[in-house]
Amino acid sequence: MREGSHAGPAVYAVAPVVVAALAHIGPAATWLPELRRRRFPGLAGQGRPDHVALTFDDGPDPASTPHFLDVLDGLGVRATFFLLGENVVRHPAPARELARRGHELAVHGWAHDRPWLPAPARDARELARAVTAVGEAAGRVPRWYRPPYGILTSGRWAAARRAGLRPVLWTAWGKDWRQDATPASVRATVAADLRGGGTILLHDTDHVSAPGSWRAALGALPDIVRDCRAAGLTVGPLAEHGVVGSAPPPGDGAAVRAPVTSGAPPFRSAAPGQP
Repeated sequence: MREGSHAGPAVYAVAPVVVAALAHIGPAATWLPELRRRRFPGLAGQGRPDHVALTFDDGPDPASTPHFLDVLDGLGVRATFFLLGENVVRHPAPARELARRGHELAVHGWAHDRPWLPAPARDARELARAVTAVGEAAGRVPRWYRPPYGILTSGRWAAARRAGLRPVLWTAWGKDWRQDATPASVRATVAADLRGGGTILLHDTDHVSAPGSWRAALGALPDIVRDCRAAGLTVGPLAEHGVVGSAPPPGDGAAVRAPVTSGAPPFRSAAPGQP
């Protein structure tokens, strides 16, 4: 009887902590690809059914980003680069070069951390710093936000809204951060989940990935673009993608067309290692 009398107050004391933790981390369930695709297509980055958005995370990096710029120039493709504020401040030249070559600069946060504990004031402060750094490099206010690891929390949702950013994740990735990634594996992994209207996630640096892993993404890039074009899909940045529920930025001539439907057929690339 005495034990029961103490259990009640203990439960009441812990309950607010549990509720606060669930409220903080609950939105992170959108990391689940199928949930995101079916329930939150705009957050997944679904757009025009004839278009694929090409995006890169974690840069800029003076050792690797220039190689991606050269390959993209050769392919005639522009992409969206989600930059870390601390990397922009540390490496301003490649950040400015991204904008000079016509790519879209977006915000990946200030640092590549995991937001396990609630810190709404810090989230707002650091995201504002990142917006300023990326905006100065781009010469315009950034529009998109992708949190590190794709983990959205209530604090980061609120911080993005306050900063005027729209969160967007991805529909297909290459798992190019792994030590065992190869150009063939990155290409095949992207192809497994990509369909018209999708958004591809790759990395133009090994900032938080296996050392040298960026070379796998770089090697896969030409084949990924060719696969998309062979399927009749145009490849470009999010600004031209017509993301579900968004409008083009002021002065942007890109029209928002009908969003991709859930029945859009996936394309299939050639077997890994084959043209």
